[in-house]
Amino acid sequence: MTDPKQATRDLAARYAAAGDPNGWFDEFYARADGDIHRVYWADLAPNPHLVAWLESHAPVGGRRAAVVGCGLGDDAEVLARHGYHVTAFDISAAAVGMCRERYPDSSVRYVEGDLFDPPADWRQGFDLVFECNTIQILVDEARERSLPAIADLVAPGGVVLVSCRGREAGEKEDAFPVPLDRREIGRFVTEAGLVERSFLAHDDTQDPPVPHFFAVYRREPVTTTGAAPARRRIA
Repeated sequence: MTDPKQATRDLAARYAAAGDPNGWFDEFYARADGDIHRVYWADLAPNPHLVAWLESHAPVGGRRAAVVGCGLGDDAEVLARHGYHVTAFDISAAAVGMCRERYPDSSVRYVEGDLFDPPADWRQGFDLVFECNTIQILVDEARERSLPAIADLVAPGGVVLVSCRGREAGEKEDAFPVPLDRREIGRFVTEAGLVERSFLAHDDTQDPPVPHFFAVYRREPVTTTGAAPARRRIA
């Protein structure tokens, strides 16, 4: 029987060799033919750290939220249940179609979208942005560009919540996906100009457990000359 993870590696490598390193996502979801259980990496439940954060924090700003690489929609739906007006996008039209079929009555706006070519009104347009496991699956230039592109979605006073596999610097560089180390995830601060509000390194429940990070970064609100900065803590 074919190992699904190896089949995914082979699919990604084929597209990369053809000069389209992100093209494999749509074929992967299309191969599932609408069967959510064939998307082997999907938990079919919202990220537990996202859920815990939402349950301990009031909704942010105007409650506009974006989910990057929304997959099968579980995280988008929990954001909507917590009062957010959610735009959930994925580069894969097949994935978006599965979300719409799975949640036909949802308030979430599921759209096909490219992180590197978003609509103009998405730029600093969301009070909360959730990024889960997108950066780690990208390669080369796309990976380098992805972090500032995600940060650019965050409105002043808003936050980006990042959930990903973690590693020590120099480790697992030939893995698939390649986890983030502290320097790379720290680019939200050093290059994107956000402020780290919390950072958690934890192991998941797999056997053996896999290291993960869950971090919250905030774009400081714009203040007028002479005005005191906003002090409400949201993370």
